[in-house]
Amino acid sequence: MPYANQPNVKILDLTDENVKFILENTNLSVANSIRRLFIAEVPTIAIDWIQIEANSSVLHDEFIAHRLGLIPLTSDEVVDKLQYPRDCQCDEFCPECSVEFTLDVKCTDDNTRHVTTKDLSSSNARCVPVTSRQERSDFGSEDNDILLVKLRKGQELKVRAFARKGFSKEHAKWNPTSGVAFEYDPDNAMRHTLYPKPEDWPKSEFTEIPEEEAQAEYDYSIEPEKFYLNVETTGSLRPENIVFMGLNVFKHKLNDLQTQLQHETAEEQLRV
Repeated sequence: MPYANQPNVKILDLTDENVKFILENTNLSVANSIRRLFIAEVPTIAIDWIQIEANSSVLHDEFIAHRLGLIPLTSDEVVDKLQYPRDCQCDEFCPECSVEFTLDVKCTDDNTRHVTTKDLSSSNARCVPVTSRQERSDFGSEDNDILLVKLRKGQELKVRAFARKGFSKEHAKWNPTSGVAFEYDPDNAMRHTLYPKPEDWPKSEFTEIPEEEAQAEYDYSIEPEKFYLNVETTGSLRPENIVFMGLNVFKHKLNDLQTQLQHETAEEQLRV
């Protein structure tokens, strides 16, 4: 027997960078929970431990460590196979919970040497900076290599680092999204937003009113049940994988809640 309120999803656009879809027949709290899961609880891989063996550049160690940590790494084929560091039985690092990166660059001529993500070497070919992936898409063009530091003659930078699995509720470097757009009232019929001059505001791409009208007539009786989402990726995960993994996290949370509620109910009945 189908549920009384069965959500529907319609894909509007899917590219390497983002996915646009419509979520219908659900309420605002559920749709917003899904949006927050995409941002905060979808796991990715990011550099989390750094040993700087030599640094004679103009940037101090902490600055370089921060830049390395924020480099998006390809995680689609790796993240599900790696364990969280807290779950691994190793003492520090191992292939089951981490990916090793090395960087060793020295400037030996008079020209400025740009140290970029292209200079990072990974122990796992499936986990590399998004600008270094094999297929030369918009993420992988040579012009898009991320600049880490500039070296002059005689300066060097030598680094050993380990990337680990995590999610952005712990730190923003694990955030797989560069943005999640969320809209449910394109014509402002619910008046959840009050514009001083509605005619000066740009119209939504999902508008359903004539061009000459600035906003729809106010309707106090309607409730949000149709949501327009646009999930844009940093490149660490494909956009559709962000959606699938986020929904999977949501499912696990609901299962855990149901299990805990059953235990509480059973204990309460035993007390009676």
